[in-house]
Amino acid sequence: MRTVSRRSMALGGGIAAILCVPPAISVAANASADVLLSLGRPAVASSTLSVAWPATAAVDHTTGTRWASGAAVGTQWLRIDLGAAQVVNRVRLQWAGAYAKGYRVQLSDDGATWADAYRTTTGNGGVDDLRALQGHGRYLRVLATQRAQPSGYSLGDVRAYGPGPASKVPESGTAPSAATPAAAAPLTVGVKRETAFQLVSSAENSTLNWRGEFDYIEDLGDGRGYTAGIVGFCSGTGDMLDLVTDYTRRKPANALARYLTALRTVDGSDSHRGLDPGFVAAWRAAAADPVFQKAQQDARDRMYFTPAVRLATADGLRALGQFAYYDAAVMHGVNGLRAIRSRAVQARKTPSQGGDEIAYLGAFLDARDTEMRREAAHSDTTRVDTAQRVFLRGSNLDLVAPLTWHVYGDRYSIKR
Repeated sequence: MRTVSRRSMALGGGIAAILCVPPAISVAANASADVLLSLGRPAVASSTLSVAWPATAAVDHTTGTRWASGAAVGTQWLRIDLGAAQVVNRVRLQWAGAYAKGYRVQLSDDGATWADAYRTTTGNGGVDDLRALQGHGRYLRVLATQRAQPSGYSLGDVRAYGPGPASKVPESGTAPSAATPAAAAPLTVGVKRETAFQLVSSAENSTLNWRGEFDYIEDLGDGRGYTAGIVGFCSGTGDMLDLVTDYTRRKPANALARYLTALRTVDGSDSHRGLDPGFVAAWRAAAADPVFQKAQQDARDRMYFTPAVRLATADGLRALGQFAYYDAAVMHGVNGLRAIRSRAVQARKTPSQGGDEIAYLGAFLDARDTEMRREAAHSDTTRVDTAQRVFLRGSNLDLVAPLTWHVYGDRYSIKR
């Protein structure tokens, strides 16, 4: 067994980040008053290799049992519900053969926003007895970000210690998130998919109600002609032409069919030639048609959501990274997304390449900011800096609610 020494660096929220200082030096710590907080507590994980290796096996504190993550590349986590907000000053990890080279021990009050109590990029397996930690929260998470072995991650034992019930910190008033496997779902599933559409709508339409934006249309003066619909289809970038073509295939007699020739003419420019004066009214009339509404949703998924999420999944990214790719595709197109990704990969490896997910996403958002600032109409980068970066700073890689963010000066939140 080894006891890891560390130094602390203050973080917001009253929790300190604890960094390894190699080589390991024994630290004297009086743990006699510590209470074992984690024994038998509810535990869930981002994935499991099989039913034989559940998350609960890491908190039963018996030999011969362990949690093993699934074999998919990328970040994985084990999360323990301590039952109430607790002070945690020591965490003992016993790794199996599949250990993490890079990992973080984190605490959270709501299961959504996390703060580091310890992090390292030089893990070498065995037993890590992390003492003199400074943090509190209802939830404790081991976030494994870099593999030492190709088989994933496995923990035989996780023990969290603290002063116990007398040291419980006051509840913040925020209802804890449900500790269910749904938290680890990809962006394509249920509530995560809806969250993605709401986040994009806050930036594209200044509302979370994206279903109310089928009739939106205006010229933003950004060189793309008319911008319209639920994700800002543009008359100058081809996606509006694609959408109206598909709508006309589904329903030949529609209010927009007569403008197909004009849309082909203005594609690639900001011109309204052949569209004015009736196109805006025709778009708004068509927006009441369920067939057109379905065509908009299918176009969104076909042109932006599905290819972006597929690329992010191949890169080993969880829901936040999948959303970051999708939002970039909406603004820059899938080719623009790929160009941004290429610049990010020059700075940091993707998780599927063996890189740290948090570090890679930071590089991706840096590259996205740079691309946005090249266009005067998109130089306001708040949809990245006061939204996506906020979630990244809180290590909310799974986009778990509650979520709070700002776009263009407006505040939004999702509480579910």
